[in-house]
Parts: sequence; structure tokens; C-alpha cells
Amino acid sequence: MTAAREPAPQGFAMPRPGPPGAGAGTDGETGPADASGPADASGPADASGPADASGPADASGPAGQEPLAPDDTVDLAAEEQALRISQLLDRLDAEFVGLAPVKDRVREIASLLLIDRLRGRYGLTSSRPSLHMCFTGSPGTGKTTVATHMGELLRELGYLRKGQLVSVTRDDLVGQYVGHTAPKTKEVLKRAMGGVLLIDEAYYLYRPENERDYGQESIEILLQFMEAHREDLVVILAGYADRMDTFFRSNPGMASRIAHHIDFPDFTLDELLQIGEQMLEREQYRLSAAAREAFAEYVRLRMSQPRFANARSIRNAIDRLRLRQARRLVTGGGLIARGDLMEISAGDVRASRVFRDAGRADRLADLTNRPSGRADLPAADGARPRPQTIS
Repeated sequence: MTAAREPAPQGFAMPRPGPPGAGAGTDGETGPADASGPADASGPADASGPADASGPADASGPAGQEPLAPDDTVDLAAEEQALRISQLLDRLDAEFVGLAPVKDRVREIASLLLIDRLRGRYGLTSSRPSLHMCFTGSPGTGKTTVATHMGELLRELGYLRKGQLVSVTRDDLVGQYVGHTAPKTKEVLKRAMGGVLLIDEAYYLYRPENERDYGQESIEILLQFMEAHREDLVVILAGYADRMDTFFRSNPGMASRIAHHIDFPDFTLDELLQIGEQMLEREQYRLSAAAREAFAEYVRLRMSQPRFANARSIRNAIDRLRLRQARRLVTGGGLIARGDLMEISAGDVRASRVFRDAGRADRLADLTNRPSGRADLPAADGARPRPQTIS
């Protein structure tokens, strides 16, 4: 028999978010709840919790703004500027190449929350929008970075106290023996309170083939906190789309709590080249004309190879370019100028094993496709057919 699971906690009884900047300071990146929370944040709160811990917003809106009279009007553009919404969305556009569907969804969510905030100031009754999300897509498509921007946006709008991002995987939540999972999951939730909890490859929490797995216990605790503390915590599940679909079918309680599904498309070749140029520019490097052509060929080849991870693979490639450039300069010796320290040569790019692997694959394909057993068939490029050896 397996030991009974520990009961899921009743929560930390966090207060409703106040105005941006209120509470424990703006730099509490992954710290526990501020002083307005209970003294012992890791322990369960009183079963009843505070009266306003999870209740609806009051008439002044989610950030406690001054109520508006029925005949008042509001300049939406000025409101966006005051809350830095436009600035954050513009930064999202500037920092991200492509991802148009993702940017559109983020703008929709920002618009919903801005209007919900204004409705509260006019005294219009509405429930707080559910903000738990699911990000699906391949590795290296920007899910973690967008989650960081989302935390900042929700903090500016007053829907989160801090807006910090806590990124975890199964290993951070699930224990290896009885009684180990609940404390690990609670500790992660304590760090994430007031901000965003991103669970990467969330489907690994559920392993039905293993009866002794403790992932389901972590899921049950997460479900309770996602509902009881939706005022002070946003959970984002991330992973491949097909695996997340399977996970949701097996865990309908989790599926019902996710309000926003955002799919992150793979980057195109042109977008990846633009991302590479931006990364090099930030590091004050540049590609020579020949190196730019070689890098485009490199990216095209790399995209067709296993374990390609979009922008993450581009970042890794640039790190290796820097290594090869440094080795070339040091090996060459002599006098060097500032421009030499900045320029990546075509040789630095073509020294990658991606080109060697592609060459070997082409030669193997030629051997595989070459006709055998027919000495009268013409060889490639008009060459004479090789004589057949009969053993």
C-alpha cells in the first residue's frame, strides 16, 4: 500500500493586488510575499482566509484607482501611456522578430485588462478575467521571454503585485519519495506569488504509466492554488502542442483553468538571419560580406538537422563563431585593430561541422542513389560507367 498523500494547502491568503509599486518593492525578483502577507508564508492560512483574498474587484478597479463619475470620459491613449502599456508593447515589437500571432494575442489580453480596469473605475460589475495561459511551440521560439514581458505588463496594469517570472520544470516540483512533493511544490508557489509561474514541458508532470509517480500530487496542489490565488498568481504551462493536448485530455481540471492558449510558430529562414544579425550587433560583432552568405547557408543546413531549436540554436552558433574568431586571431598573432576584433570571417563560419556533416550526407546520398548491377547505365556528369566487379 502506498502512503496517503498530504492534503493540499489552503493557501497563503494573499491580499488583493494593490497599485503598481505597492508592497515589497519592485525588485523582489523571486522573493516571498511582502510584509502584507502572513508571517509564516509557508504554512497554511486560516481556512476561511481574509475576506477579500479571492473576492471580486471593488468599484475602484484592480489597482485601487480613483472611481470615475458616470459622465466622466477617459482618453485611452493617455491611459495606456500612464500605465506604460504602449511602451511595453512597443518593446515587444522591437525585441521580437516575427511572432505576429503571439504579439496579436498579447495586445488582445492587454486591451481586455485595460478595459476591465476602466469598467471597475466606473463601478461596472465584472469578474476578474482568468489569466492562466498555455504557450505551445518548439524550443527557442521565445516562450520564456514573452512570459517575462507578460509579468511586467500585468504588474503595470495592477493585476500582479510584483510581476516576477519563476521558471521551473518537473524536477523543481515533484519529489522522489513519499512526502517530498508537497513541500517542493509549495516552495515554488511561494516564490511565484505576486508574479508568473512558468512550468516548462508541463506534460512531464503526468506519468500515468508509473503508479509510484508523485506528479499527480503536484498537479492537485497547483490546481488548488490556481483557483484560490488567481488574484495573485498567473500560471503559464509551456511545451509542444500535441503533448499539451494529451496532457489536458488526461487532466480536465487543468484544462478548464487555462483561459488563453498562445501558439508560438517556428521562425522562418529570413527571421532567423535577422535574429542572428541582432544578436551580433548587441555583442558588437559583424559579418563580412562573404561571412553573411556563409551564415545564411549555415542556417539553412542547420534547420534541416536534428535538435534544431530556432533562436536558441542561432545563439549557440554565434557563441561558436566567437570562439573560432578568437582562435583565428590568437593563432595568427601580429598586430590587430579594433575592426579585426569585431569582424567574423567566412572561414569562421565554414569551419562549422554543419558543413562537413552536410557534405558527408550528400556523398552518402550519391552512393545510395547510384545504380548498381548495370554496367551499361551512364554514370553521373557523363562520365564512363565503372566496370562491375563480379565476385
